[in-house]
Amino acid sequence: QVQVLESGGGSVQSGGSLRLSCSFSGYTYTSYSVGWFRQPPGKEREGIVVIDSDGNTTYANSVKGRFTISQDNTKNIVYLQMNSLKPEDTAKYRCAVVPVRLNRLLAPLMGSEYNYWGQGTQVTVSS
Repeated sequence: QVQVLESGGGSVQSGGSLRLSCSFSGYTYTSYSVGWFRQPPGKEREGIVVIDSDGNTTYANSVKGRFTISQDNTKNIVYLQMNSLKPEDTAKYRCAVVPVRLNRLLAPLMGSEYNYWGQGTQVTVSS
């Protein structure tokens, strides 16, 4: 059974940085895409960035240039480095995994594409 676990959330001031981690275990496929999604209180979920097992990435415009995704695929860990944080980045951040590479996804920033989800980690940015 695949388990997905996020960590690294917290509270920071505007302009600060955080690094989130997403680890997934029990995963037996050789290919994957891992997406980060966020949902502010009372708002819809937003897909913000995806990386696949080959290192291909795609970013939402809302985070491009501020957030960077990376991975240690020997350990099935994906990192999300978040810089220049803004109050509007406040949300619960979740990562999700699907056993195909990025080029096999029709809409990689859509949560419906993903099979396995973590519970999430809260990020709060104060002004």
